[in-house]
Amino acid sequence: MGIRGLMSFVEDHSNEFFTDLKLRDTKIIIDGYALFHRLCFNSHLELRYGGDYDSFADVVQKFFESLFSCNICPYVVLDGGCDISDKKLTTLKERAREKIQTAHSLSVGGSGCVCPLLIREVFIQVLIKLRVHFVQCFSEADRDIMTLANHWNCPVLSSDSDFCIFDLKTGFCPLNSFQWRNVNTVKGTQGHYIPAKCFSLDALCHYFSRMNKALLPLFAVLCGNDHINLPIMDTFLSQVRLPLGAASAKGRRHHRILGLLSWLSRFAGPTEALDNVLKYLPKKDRENVRELLCCSMEEYQPSQVKLQDFFQCGTYVCPEALSLGLPEWVLVALAKGQLSPFISDALVLRRTFLHTQVESMQQPNAHRISLPIRQVIYGLLSNVSAPLGSVSLNASPPRPLAFSEVERINKNIKISIVDAVDLPKDHSDLSKLTELSSARRQTLLLETLKVKQAILDPIPTSLKLPIAVSCYWLQHLEVKAKLHHLQALLLGMLLGPLHAIINSPDKEDLRKDGAKMLYEEFQRVKEQTQPSPRLDLDTAHIFCQWQSCLLMGMYLNQLLSTPLPEPDLTRLYSGSLVHGLCRHLLTSTSVESLLSMCPEAKQLYEHLFNATRAYAPAELFLPKGKSSSKKKRQKKQGASRSKNRVGTLSDNRWWYESSNRFGLLMVENMEEHTEASKFE
Repeated sequence: MGIRGLMSFVEDHSNEFFTDLKLRDTKIIIDGYALFHRLCFNSHLELRYGGDYDSFADVVQKFFESLFSCNICPYVVLDGGCDISDKKLTTLKERAREKIQTAHSLSVGGSGCVCPLLIREVFIQVLIKLRVHFVQCFSEADRDIMTLANHWNCPVLSSDSDFCIFDLKTGFCPLNSFQWRNVNTVKGTQGHYIPAKCFSLDALCHYFSRMNKALLPLFAVLCGNDHINLPIMDTFLSQVRLPLGAASAKGRRHHRILGLLSWLSRFAGPTEALDNVLKYLPKKDRENVRELLCCSMEEYQPSQVKLQDFFQCGTYVCPEALSLGLPEWVLVALAKGQLSPFISDALVLRRTFLHTQVESMQQPNAHRISLPIRQVIYGLLSNVSAPLGSVSLNASPPRPLAFSEVERINKNIKISIVDAVDLPKDHSDLSKLTELSSARRQTLLLETLKVKQAILDPIPTSLKLPIAVSCYWLQHLEVKAKLHHLQALLLGMLLGPLHAIINSPDKEDLRKDGAKMLYEEFQRVKEQTQPSPRLDLDTAHIFCQWQSCLLMGMYLNQLLSTPLPEPDLTRLYSGSLVHGLCRHLLTSTSVESLLSMCPEAKQLYEHLFNATRAYAPAELFLPKGKSSSKKKRQKKQGASRSKNRVGTLSDNRWWYESSNRFGLLMVENMEEHTEASKFE
C-alpha cells in the first residue's frame, strides 16, 4: 500500500524522523489489514500448505495479550471493498498478477509470501473471541483511521507509508519497529510497556528546510501512490534535480524521493508548487492533470466518517455508502464484519477478485469448483431495489444479472463474465432477505450445497457448515480427491474439539488424557511436515478447492444471516497437519490406529465420515486400480449434467435422483440416527 520506497526511505533516516516510545496506558488505532499481513508473514508460519490457521490464531492472540498487559486499548480498523470510483483497479490487477507469481514460486519450493485464503476471516474471529473493538470500513480505511486517531489523540499502528503523509497529532508507529514480543517492566512499578518508534511529520518537514506540511499530499501523488501513476509525470520528474547515487532499484527510488522533497520545499504551499509542476507539461494536458492531481490530493484530507460513533454507540454512517441506497441491514453487517468486502464489491461494482492460493498452476484455478455457490450469491445481490451497476466507472455489465470475476488462468489474470442464478420470487428483494424464516434461508443454503438436512443431524453444530461444504466438494467431478484426502481433512477437523476437551474444566482426567495424547500426536505430524522441501501439488490443489468451497459457503451463509452456525476456523483446518496426515495414511498409519487412544474423537470422526461418504463418488472406496473404468463411465454420464449444474434451484436436485445405491442407503440410515454427538 501507499508510496513505494517511502517507508524504507524514512526508516533509513530513523535518527532524524523517529522518536523512541515506551507505549502503555493509551488507546491505539490499528490498521487491521497491515497487522494481519505482518503477523502472517513475520511469525515463521508455514504458507505452502494452505494455512496453519491454528498457529496464526495463537500469534494474533499473543499480540493482543501483549497490548493488554501494557494497558493499551486497541481499536482495529479494517479495509472494506474497492472504492466505487475504481481508481485503484490497475494497482489491484497488478498485485493480483504478482500474487500469482509468488504463489507459483511457493508451489515449486521457492520463497515468497502469500496470505492463505481464510486468513482475514480467522483474524476477525480472534478479534471477536478476545473482545477487541473493530470496525470494517465501507472502502479503504486510511482516512478514517487518521481522522479517528486525531479525534482521540492517540497513535496509529500500521506499515502503510501513506501514514507518513497524513498529519497525525500523536504520530505513527510502524509495525517494523513495534516490539510487541519484548514487553518491558517500568522501573519501580508493576506497569509494563512495549518499545516502539514514532514517526514525526514535523521532523521530516524540518529536515527538508522546514517545508510546509500541506505540500506532502502533492509529493505523494507526484511520487506515484496506489491511486495515481501517470506516465506523463515522468516528463516533469525528469526535470527535477536528483542527487547522484547508486544504480540499485532502492537507490533510484530513494533519490527520487529525496530530490522531489527537496524541490517541493522551495515553495510556500501546494498551489504554487502545482503551478510549477504543470509548467513542465504540454499545454494541452495541463488542466486535466491539474484536476486529477487535486482530486488525488483530497485522499489525504480528513474523512467525513466518524468511527468514534461506531465504537461508542454502534452507529456507522458513511456518506458514500448512503448515496448508493443499500439496504440498512447490509450496511450494518458490513461495518460489523458480518459480511465480507467480497459481498460489497459484488453488490456495488458487480466485480470480484478471486484470490490465488498456493495451487497447481497447470490446472484450472481452484475457485472454479465454487462457482455455483457464487452464482447464487450473485443472484441474491442482483435483487436490490437501487440500480447499483451504474455507480462503477467501468462499462455497464454486458447483460442483466452478470458479474465479472478477476481470476487466475495459468500464470496470469483473466476477467470472466458469470451469470447470476435467477432465484424464486420470494428471494427477489435483498432488503427483505433477513425477513425470511430461518428454515427458508437454511433450505436455500443446503439446496445450493446439494445436501439434505438429515445428513447433518448427527453433526455438532459447529461443524455442520464445514461438513455440508465437504459434501458439496466431493460431488464435483473436477475434484480428484482420494480416500486419504477425505480422511486427512476430517481428522484435521478434530483439532478444535480435542482442544476444547483438553481445556475444559468439567472433563474427567481419563477423557482428557486420551484427547491430549491424540492432540499431541497431531502436533508431531504437523511439525514433521513443515520442513518438507517438496509440495504435493495435486494434494495442495484438492485442498485449495475445498478451502474455496468453504469460503464461498461461509459468504453465502453470512448473506443469509447464518442459518447454520459460523464455524470456528481457528482449529478447523491446519494445512501442515492435513498434508502430513495424507502422507501418513498413504504409508504406515491407519485412521483406526490414530483414533484408538481417544474414543470420543473416534465417535465424532465416524459421524463426520458417514455424512460425507454419503455424497462421495463410489469409486473413492474401491481398492486401488479398480476405479479407472468406473471413473471413465462416470465422466461420460456426468458430462451433460455438470455442463450447466447451476440454473434454477430446482435444477440442483439432480444429485438426489442420481445418487448411487450406497449413498441412498447411507442417507436413510443417517435420517434414522438423531443422537447428538458428545462434542455438542
